[in-house]
Amino acid sequence: MMNVTKPSWITIPTELIGSLPRTTVLLEGQQAYKAGHMTENQLNILQDKAVRQTLAELEKTGPGQITDGEQAKPSFLVYPIAPLYPSSYSFDDIIDCFTITFSDGHQRALPRLTKAPFQYGKYAVDYVTRAQQYSRRPIKQAIISPSALSNVYPRATIPGYTREQFLDDLVNEVEKDIRLCLEAGADKVQMDFTEARLSLKIDPSGQLLKQFIHLNNRVLDRFDNNSEYQYKIGVHICPGGDRDSYHSLDVDYSSVLPIIFDLHASTFYFSLASERDRKKSLAIIRKFMKPNHRIFLGVIDPCDARVETAEQVCDRILEAVRYIPIEQLGTTDDCGYAPFSDDESTTRAKCYDKIRARVDGTRMAERMLNLRK
Repeated sequence: MMNVTKPSWITIPTELIGSLPRTTVLLEGQQAYKAGHMTENQLNILQDKAVRQTLAELEKTGPGQITDGEQAKPSFLVYPIAPLYPSSYSFDDIIDCFTITFSDGHQRALPRLTKAPFQYGKYAVDYVTRAQQYSRRPIKQAIISPSALSNVYPRATIPGYTREQFLDDLVNEVEKDIRLCLEAGADKVQMDFTEARLSLKIDPSGQLLKQFIHLNNRVLDRFDNNSEYQYKIGVHICPGGDRDSYHSLDVDYSSVLPIIFDLHASTFYFSLASERDRKKSLAIIRKFMKPNHRIFLGVIDPCDARVETAEQVCDRILEAVRYIPIEQLGTTDDCGYAPFSDDESTTRAKCYDKIRARVDGTRMAERMLNLRK
């Protein structure tokens, strides 16, 4: 008689998107540095302490992979180019700067490239190796997409430097940013593509979104010959949270989701907790996802002042598995908790409460689903 082996226990992975509010001491240090009252070396010491503290605190929220909370990043968006201000970039002509307006009215802007060639002044691998000094946990690192940074040079304005040359340099630098992180042992590298949804506000025809996806694929395709690296690279899609508001939550998710699956990635991180019609979004994901995809769904809304309960998270997961096979499912937060270093809209204590709710709710749903098999 043939022995039938029961399926093994299926684990639902859960991951942080990346950022947390900076520590109070670091926030004060940032202001002092900006005002000229602190040296760069002194600020670096404060960043180091904040990273160490954040890693230790995240280790207490549950087992597995963690991030450094992006404590040393000026923002998720400009960390590679901020060290080159103002020699290679300018905010002077604000009309020509790519500006993002959030639902509460505040804005964030990208500078304009003024000196060729485009290059990075900072690679994310520095954050990886710093975190590895203070934790033995697997480290996840977020990097910015080429599509986001493409907006620093929307047209050729530097003599002798074409838009095509700029895009070639950009793709090379983003590939290097990812590859260095993976070579240093990063557990996952997450490409932040928050401008996907925003692009439909700028160009409702969808052509800009298609251009963004094509540009991002130019980078992702550089890893075609390494299945291990392909597995470790994911793409994050969200409506862009900052200071408890979003820049594109009002854009219909159903007009974005189908084309996102044209990205040459195997792992996706989708915001979902903040959506009004989660079932509609889940149905679209089910329709377009492929058997090799891992789908991390947002079960926590960082911009919601209320702290979700583990039971609420569990319910959201049980809803999701009606559409997404448990073997392909993961959980995450919709966005980072403080993607810009000056964001103090949510306390660190509340962030940790939300993270614990995600971890505990995921384990709760995992137990229930495995016992049903």
